[in-house]
Amino acid sequence: LEPARIHPSADIDPSAQLGEGVSVAAFVCIAAGAVIGAGARLGEHCVIGREALVGAQSRLAARVTLGERCQLGERCILHAGVVIGSDGFGFAPHAGRWEKIEQLGAVRIGNDVEIGANTCIDRGALGDTVIEDGVKLDNLIQIGHNVHVGQHTAMAGCVGVAGSAQIGAHCTIGGGAVVLGHLRLADHVNVSASSVVTRSILKPGHYTGFFPIDDNAAWEKNAATLKQLHTLRDRLKQVEKQIAEQLKVQPKTANSNQEKS
Repeated sequence: LEPARIHPSADIDPSAQLGEGVSVAAFVCIAAGAVIGAGARLGEHCVIGREALVGAQSRLAARVTLGERCQLGERCILHAGVVIGSDGFGFAPHAGRWEKIEQLGAVRIGNDVEIGANTCIDRGALGDTVIEDGVKLDNLIQIGHNVHVGQHTAMAGCVGVAGSAQIGAHCTIGGGAVVLGHLRLADHVNVSASSVVTRSILKPGHYTGFFPIDDNAAWEKNAATLKQLHTLRDRLKQVEKQIAEQLKVQPKTANSNQEKS
């Protein structure tokens, strides 16, 4: 590998470690104790926090932020504007106001991970947020604190994964889908675009959870019907009960008529 190539405008703490062949573009900031692996490339205005790690041969486009103590594996690609390790959304109600809960964990990202532009992955509250090897994340994805994403899972744009959700390996999550917090998805689960996952999914398969598009007038009628489903179900059960009672009476009546004849 070639010696490190560092732009004169870069701000690099003396205690930071740069491997062979590292490329550091203009206005990059590398904090104390950070480690940049051999052959890594940092684009313009990247910020590498205190004691953060960038693995060998990883590529960070312009304006990527890797927060304090966060770790990025080898051969990763982070596109412009990615933010790794901002505080998780942790607040507790107290005396009529929200009190901030300090986020003391970090983010650990495996090898061969690719993260699209402006995607954000929050640091954990106590433990770490974990993205395993081979994960592929599209643009504008939000990963909450303490989420764990299994290896080789892929998520399309605008997915939101709330805090402490556990996503298995080899899953796919379609664009705009939402996974609520503290849920678990098994390995090999495929979630359709725009679905809202409100319960854990413990068996592999393809799952869909959204109201499909239609002509607006038809959609409003269907939505109105949907709101009445509980009432309609109760009425149907009552009708079924009445029919069952009539069927019980009819054979007795038929037998009585035969005896009279």
